Amino acid sequence: MADIDEVVAHRRVIEAIDALFIATDEKNWEGVKACFTKNVRFDMSSAGGGPERERPAEEIADEWARNLAGLQAIHHQAGNYRVRLLGTRAEASCYGIASHYLPKASGRSTRVFVGSYDFELVRDAERFRISAFRYNLKFIEGNRELETSD
Repeated sequence: MADIDEVVAHRRVIEAIDALFIATDEKNWEGVKACFTKNVRFDMSSAGGGPERERPAEEIADEWARNLAGLQAIHHQAGNYRVRLLGTRAEASCYGIASHYLPKASGRSTRVFVGSYDFELVRDAERFRISAFRYNLKFIEGNRELETSD
C-alpha cells in the first residue's frame, strides 16, 4: 500500500505545479493564489525579478496580473519533472517554457522564456501547495520589449 500512496503523492505534486501554470495561462489570479501557501519563498532573480525573499501569495498573484494583463495569450509547457517526497513536504523541479503573445504589425509578436523551476511544497488537508518557487532562466528568445514595441 505504501507504494501506491507514494505514486499518488508524486502525481499530486506534479498536479499542484501544473495547476499553477494553467491558472497563470488562464489569468485566473484567484487560482494562482490557491496554488501557493499564504507566504512563499520566491525567487525570480534570474529573470530580473529581484532577490529571493518571502512574499505573500496574494502579492505574487497581483504582480503577475499587472505584468501579464496586456498579453493576448500566455502558454506554459512543463516537463522532465523530478519529485522527492518528504512526508508532508516535497521538493520538485521541472523544465519549463513560457510563451507570451501579443499581435504586432512588425510580426515580432512573441517572447519565449526557457528555463527550469525549483519548488518546495507542503501538503495540507486538501492538497499540496507551493511554499517555495525559484525560476532559473536559461535564455529568452523573441521580442524582449513585447508590451512596448510596435
